[in-house]
Amino acid sequence: MTIRTRGLIAVSWLACHLPEGPLTKLADLAGDAWYRLAPERAAQARRNLARVCRALEASERGTAAARAAARDPGALERLVRAAFRHNARYYLEVARTPALGRRDLDERLAIETPAVVAEAFTSGQAVIFVGLHFGAIELPALYLAARVGGAVAPMETVGDAALQDYFVRTRGAAGVRIVGLRGARRELLAALREGTSVGLVGDRDLTGGGLPVTLFGAPANLPLGPAMLAIESGAPLYVVGVRRTGVGRYRGRLDAVPVPAEGSRRDRVTAAMAGLAAAFERVVAVAPEQWWAVFFPIWPDLEAGVSPAPTPSDAT
Repeated sequence: MTIRTRGLIAVSWLACHLPEGPLTKLADLAGDAWYRLAPERAAQARRNLARVCRALEASERGTAAARAAARDPGALERLVRAAFRHNARYYLEVARTPALGRRDLDERLAIETPAVVAEAFTSGQAVIFVGLHFGAIELPALYLAARVGGAVAPMETVGDAALQDYFVRTRGAAGVRIVGLRGARRELLAALREGTSVGLVGDRDLTGGGLPVTLFGAPANLPLGPAMLAIESGAPLYVVGVRRTGVGRYRGRLDAVPVPAEGSRRDRVTAAMAGLAAAFERVVAVAPEQWWAVFFPIWPDLEAGVSPAPTPSDAT
């Protein structure tokens, strides 16, 4: 076992046994430091969040803070800083994942769409859950596994074999079977046909083979995998998002995504992708600062001719 893996296991053990409140404050302090030490990362988030907030204001959606950020650079900077804090909290949640059980989920997670959740889990069918790099991304997978007794999810293989084994073991203990990205399509299709639900993340095109879809008013490339999987398997398609509302407190929603049963394959994929993008917008609108995909390129037009990182204001 490598020193890196031993260190991760030790940190995870401490995170699982120390009080959550002080650890969350430490994560916020780490996020503030990260914000000040990573100007290029902050500039990326600033560009992306500005687009999200302007689209929300134009459509009269989102929080008051997000709409204010569309007009006020200081409000936008506060949102960027908050994004760093939430990204740091994500790593704390990853470390604390082994300590979470079904009872924790029931106590900590409030469901905003109970009718949709009931539909998804009582249909008797295996379903496809698509998440985002948003909020507490670990909780949807744990909730899914707890409700249906197990699930399958793809994960990029890390270079450290011992570290990879750690992730596979900890997720497996929670009921989530991890498969590699290379054989993910085959493994996920097989799981669905055997009656096992699957979960995957669909808001970043990591392979470059995605389809341009309108997202917050501009074309963004999203991966084809979720739509193709739904069409090939016939399994119902849902988008899931869980956001933080306080220390150890979360709110989650599930949105059904219509997948046309008729038409050409291309038309069906296009329609499903548009439905996914619309559902992603609904998830992000209520807490754009928790969408940590903003730290990466999303819209090609924003990346063309990017100037040096602007200097952050003194907003707090």
